[in-house]
Amino acid sequence: MLEEIKEIWEKGTEEEREVLALAVQAIRRKRERNSAYLSGFLGLAGEYLDEEKRSYQFIVPITSFMNNSLGVVHGGITATLMDSTMGSLVNRSLPKGRYAVTTELKINYLRPGTGRHLRSVATILHRGKHLVVCEGSVYDDAERLVAHATGSFMLLGKEQA
Repeated sequence: MLEEIKEIWEKGTEEEREVLALAVQAIRRKRERNSAYLSGFLGLAGEYLDEEKRSYQFIVPITSFMNNSLGVVHGGITATLMDSTMGSLVNRSLPKGRYAVTTELKINYLRPGTGRHLRSVATILHRGKHLVVCEGSVYDDAERLVAHATGSFMLLGKEQA
């Protein structure tokens, strides 16, 4: 396995080296933050957009890992980015011991994801006792709308004292 990795690194294409570097990034983030490997592959690092913490965003570089065979961001990656942004917003708003999981995701694709990066933004539309509903959008680096989504998140766990 090490020989295969070394051969790809030394003789592979720039795209292949980029994917290997992303794999290393994913492993490091898993070790350091206990995040999902996919989060590391995508380079997720979020921030709140307002003081009330009602809006959250991720800005991710478009990499070879994200592209489909047509050379644009794969729709599943766009959906994952949107789900991750909405889910992060909800989970960051919960007390210790509580967590949220996606129960429904609906996405409308409006144009291909192209350019240098994508920006996803999420807001909470409704917060109930057991369910949170969010909406979000993904934009390309020219701030054109790539996709719009809504998602429902079930609240689980028990608040810890």
